[in-house]
Order: sequence, then structure tokens, then C-alpha cells
Amino acid sequence: MALRFHKMHGAGNDFMLVDLRPGAQEGVRDVPGAREARDWGDRHRGVGFDQLLVLSEPTEDRHDARVSFWNADGSSAEQCGNGMRAIGLYLHRRAGERGNRTRFTVEAPLQTHDLEVQGPDSVSVDMGRPHWAASDIPLLGLSSSPNHRYCLALEGGDIEFGAVSLGNPHAVIEVERAEDAPLESIGAALRKHPAFPDGCNVGFAQVLEPDHITLRVLERGAGETLACGSGACAAVAWLTRIGRTQGRVRVTQAGGTLWVETEGGVGPVTLTGPATHVYEGTLA
Repeated sequence: MALRFHKMHGAGNDFMLVDLRPGAQEGVRDVPGAREARDWGDRHRGVGFDQLLVLSEPTEDRHDARVSFWNADGSSAEQCGNGMRAIGLYLHRRAGERGNRTRFTVEAPLQTHDLEVQGPDSVSVDMGRPHWAASDIPLLGLSSSPNHRYCLALEGGDIEFGAVSLGNPHAVIEVERAEDAPLESIGAALRKHPAFPDGCNVGFAQVLEPDHITLRVLERGAGETLACGSGACAAVAWLTRIGRTQGRVRVTQAGGTLWVETEGGVGPVTLTGPATHVYEGTLA
């Protein structure tokens, strides 16, 4: 049977969204997973995307949907901030057929998120609280200072970084110039280091002002993306916690600008930014 899908992106971080809830498809029985993500994610032979978003019925009637995340390499993910905002726009577009709703609640693998469409090109998502305990990230075999700085010996020298979970693991490194960040060396080594048993997303953040940073992120399962929502949240949470940023922080990435708000790096994190519906398609 033909499968309807939607191509979307949030600041260039792009997605293929498949809605399997009742009324969204006709006769589709198989739930896409790792193999489909690899096939469809191929930018030369498939649709091409960073992540596949699969919507299904929620476990609670008061929620709007449940989502599974799949990276383009077929690995699963626990979290995707830009993907959640794309889902918010998609649900808003569908709700437009039955009323102008702007608030939605979606179940993700580890937590439930509240979404709000704030305008034609702006969606916010409550990302929950950052988790700092090493066991929650998870991070093994390292001790940290009270500000959650860690140090690892990598080829080429020691590297200092912050580590935090936003539902998925992140390492954050402050650099003088984000454009010169060593993604292919330090980033690649840290992303797969045994200290992170589940791997991690590695962010390289340059502080321009207390309320403005620029960021590059090497994501698990996708490589460097034009934007990373959870990576932006992780960077701001850690930089705020160590006193380098404050308030509502503008995060500039290659694909566009996101805004992150958090209470001292420990309170709930809100991610706001653009979401775009590119086209609707059908797979035979």
C-alpha cells in the first residue's frame, strides 16, 4: 500500500514524518523502523533526511500522538528537539482542518512534551529538565568538578567538556571559534568514546555574548547537522550553569537560529525556533 509522508525541517535539520494514527493512512500495517530509516534516509536513493519521525496513537487519550525517532543510519534516538517542533507544526496544520489549535502534547520515548505554535514559522517545545548525574547521561569512569566539567585524554591531547542529558547524551566543548571546531578529530573520538556507553552528541560552542552563542553539533547517527535542537539546549544549559550565558539565549547554527531558555541550567528548558513543511509525498 502507498505510504504518505511529509518532508519537514527545523532550521535545516530535516525530517521525514510518517503519521500512522487512525485516519492518516489507508491500509498501512507495517511500522517503519531501522531498515526503512536507512533506506529512506539515503540522500541519493531515498527521500533523504537526518531523522525519521514516526507518529502513532498515544497511550493516553488526552495526548495528541506518540513519536519514535530513527536516525538516518538506522539507529534509534531518545530525543529530537527540532523534530518535536516539526511535529508541532504538522499537528497544527492538521488541526487547521478542524479548528485553529496551537497547543499539543506528544509522548516521546522518555518523556512527554508540550508544544506550542507561536506563529506561522515559530514553534516552542518544553524539553524538560536537564539531567546532570553521570548515571543519567550515562557517563562512565570519570569524576567531575561541581560545575560538571570532565576531562579525557584523547589522541592529540586532553579535552575538557561538560556533559548533560536532555533525554539523550551530550558533550559540550567551549571553543574560541566554532567554525574551526575539530569535529572530525575530537568530535568523532568523543562521540564514540567508551566513557559514553550509548555514544553522545558533541557540541562545539562559541560564546559571543551572554545571550548569544554559535554552535556546531556532531550528532549520533547523522553526523554534523545544520541545526541540533537538543544540542542547543544542552549547550545553553551547561554554559548557563557555569556562568557563561544567561537569560534567553540565541543559538546561531549553520541552518538558522534557535532560542533556548532555562532556569540557571537546572530548571525546565524551552526550545523555540522555525519549523517548515517542505512537501507531502507518497512511497509506493
